[in-house]
Amino acid sequence: MLQRGQSWLSAKLTQFASRAVIYQRDELSVELPATIGKSEYEQDDGEGVITRAQVRDFLINTKDLLTSDIGTWPRRGDRILETDGDTTFVYELMSIGNEPPWRYSDPFRVKLRIHTKLVDTIT
Repeated sequence: MLQRGQSWLSAKLTQFASRAVIYQRDELSVELPATIGKSEYEQDDGEGVITRAQVRDFLINTKDLLTSDIGTWPRRGDRILETDGDTTFVYELMSIGNEPPWRYSDPFRVKLRIHTKLVDTIT
């Protein structure tokens, strides 16, 4: 029952709170719906200095990515292009600390939370 509810909620989030982005890996690119989010994290440099940072997250349906031409899990170096008006923002997948560049966004693995950093802006 909870899994059905999570799937329903995920579909509504995609329907009403997402925008089309381009997911790129090498020469492959696919258009996917993504909901925008953020993750905050702290990193200790080992000498007592703690750096706080925030990354832009893209929440993408697991099934959408895996059944697309990309066909596999997100990888470092992949890019997501988000267009807003006349400007395209280019984000590259990045790891947070020792974690991979993505994690599941829910307990039923319906959505991926993909961590990125801004690497270019095209006007």
